Amino acid sequence: MLELSKRRVFLATGAAGLAVLTVIVLSIAPHARRIPGLRQGVGDTIFYSADGRPWFSMDDRRQDVSLADMSPHLRRAVIAVEDRRFFTHHGIDLFAISRAAVHNARQLKAVEGASTITQQLARTLFLSNRRTITRKLQEAVLAVMLEAELSKDQILELYLNRVYFGAGLYGAEKISLALFKKRARDLTLAEAALVTALIRAPSALSPWSNPDGAVRRSQLVLATMREQGVIDAGAERAAVQTKLRLQPRPASRVEAEGYARDLLRKQFEESFGGDNRPDWQVHTTFVRALQTIAERAVGAGLRQTARPGLQAALVALNPQTGDVLALVGGRDFKSSPFDRATQGRRQPGSAFKPFVYAAALEHGWSPVSTLSGLTRLRVEGPDEWVPQNAHDERPDRLTLREALFESNNRAAVALQQQIGSRVILDQATTLGLRDLPDVPSLALGVGVVSPLALTAAYAVFPNGGFRVVPRAVVRVVDDSGAVLEAAAVDRTRVLSAASAFQMVMMLQDVLDRGTASAARARGVSFPAGGKTGTTDDFKDAWFVGFSSSIVAGVWVGLDQPAPIGPDGYGARYALPIWSEFMRDAARVSAPGSFAVPEGVRETRLCQVSHLLATEGCPAYSEYFKERDVLPAGPCGIHGGPANVGRQAERFFVNLGRRLASLFKR
Repeated sequence: MLELSKRRVFLATGAAGLAVLTVIVLSIAPHARRIPGLRQGVGDTIFYSADGRPWFSMDDRRQDVSLADMSPHLRRAVIAVEDRRFFTHHGIDLFAISRAAVHNARQLKAVEGASTITQQLARTLFLSNRRTITRKLQEAVLAVMLEAELSKDQILELYLNRVYFGAGLYGAEKISLALFKKRARDLTLAEAALVTALIRAPSALSPWSNPDGAVRRSQLVLATMREQGVIDAGAERAAVQTKLRLQPRPASRVEAEGYARDLLRKQFEESFGGDNRPDWQVHTTFVRALQTIAERAVGAGLRQTARPGLQAALVALNPQTGDVLALVGGRDFKSSPFDRATQGRRQPGSAFKPFVYAAALEHGWSPVSTLSGLTRLRVEGPDEWVPQNAHDERPDRLTLREALFESNNRAAVALQQQIGSRVILDQATTLGLRDLPDVPSLALGVGVVSPLALTAAYAVFPNGGFRVVPRAVVRVVDDSGAVLEAAAVDRTRVLSAASAFQMVMMLQDVLDRGTASAARARGVSFPAGGKTGTTDDFKDAWFVGFSSSIVAGVWVGLDQPAPIGPDGYGARYALPIWSEFMRDAARVSAPGSFAVPEGVRETRLCQVSHLLATEGCPAYSEYFKERDVLPAGPCGIHGGPANVGRQAERFFVNLGRRLASLFKR
């Protein structure tokens, strides 16, 4: 019976071990298929712009050189310290594993590792740095496969080109140039020892921040080389006595398109890890010409302001697909890599109002539906609140169209009260603007949003009523040509085509005769619409707008919210950046007119009375959904027995109101 029990335990253990090995082998199969391609070198992951042309590499901080172009001192030092039996093992060093196990057991913690150079290379090329038993087993199996496929010189060459030395520098060539301003092939023994010293702890032993620690570690490298007979005592002594002259710490790279590239690298890392993949392709949605225009517009806009520390963000999308065409996350990626376009969350102010009006249009209102009693508006609560307008103007009655292009705060709050906050919140949530507060001032944009999210939400207007999910990466292709990840266009109808078109026409009025009319003088001469936004105390300035081919949003403000200036309106700070971008972008992505959708009726109305236009009226085209109620009769102000005094009064009231609104939120 005892023998039978032992046999069962043996068989069970063997079966479990076989199962684990099978799982490990299956998990590394995609990596194993790429190992033969490493004979040609590591390669790199290349990002492509929307036109299919190579744009930038995943890791341009590395500069590959052949093993013959690396100092013999460096090769010997690395082998002596990192893997003394490199030329005799087959990927894993059983002796080192046993020694480390005994040492760690004595210390009751992991104080010594046993990874060979080949295992380190396998981890760098294919795996994460997470310390798990599964990862160690995967690493060991891949190391054996690497040894079976590549020569020792090929493995060492790949390793020395891939290893991280700190300060954002990978590979022997880059660190040699940064430390000593010389090629890796020209390193002396003392210099090679210092370079090798960094491998174990590149950040903690940085010679720029911890020179004493780096020197002590380099002396340990030299001692290890002497103990193994790689160098003699005289060479060790001479190297220790050598006074090395280090170059200043390399400055962070001034990278054009830094925010855009960083976004794409991070998205790739989220899916595939931080290590490069040999000869992979990442096809993106970015249009290089538009990215250049965006960078130029943000730079020019910020240079025109005298406020120290002022930041800006710009996002441009294809409204039909959600494709990210251009993105700028701040003034300077070098000094502040924080991406305000995607990570910043600020109050949009009046730039949120279009979603309030869109919700009303979806619930039976029309552009000429009237909000009245605005001078008597009060919001009841523990403390009575009376919304104020930017210039304290107080019209008592406005149509939705007038209220929007004038950016009247009382009208927006009154509309919220009439249609209900829940309708607005539901509309915003479907467009990706989540977690907004259910408060009486919701219509004034007191929630927080990112520029990317707000810009994507605006796409619903020019695209005919569809929510689009922003997309920066279209597909990822590995070195064999297989598509590993593909992102389809994600769009869902959330607004009727008729309501979306009405909003386009109303927001076009904002540029034609409202708070953003300065855009026309700045060269935005094609059909376009949008909305300014300004928050309390001028802490945030916004403009989000669109043509038929591009929707773009601009935010301007300080990282620590504070007043931008005494007149920090969106029309003054954000609109100029948006206008320059859209004007120049029109040469790359030509805008067209907005097509009238089926079921929408065009009717000529008087601009003053918003009744049916007569012969003498200053007329405009209004658009109505099938169930909208049209004005009841013709205009009584123009073209007939009109009261001339009343006509003049209405004219000057409207003129004054529009002039006052030029720099209003």
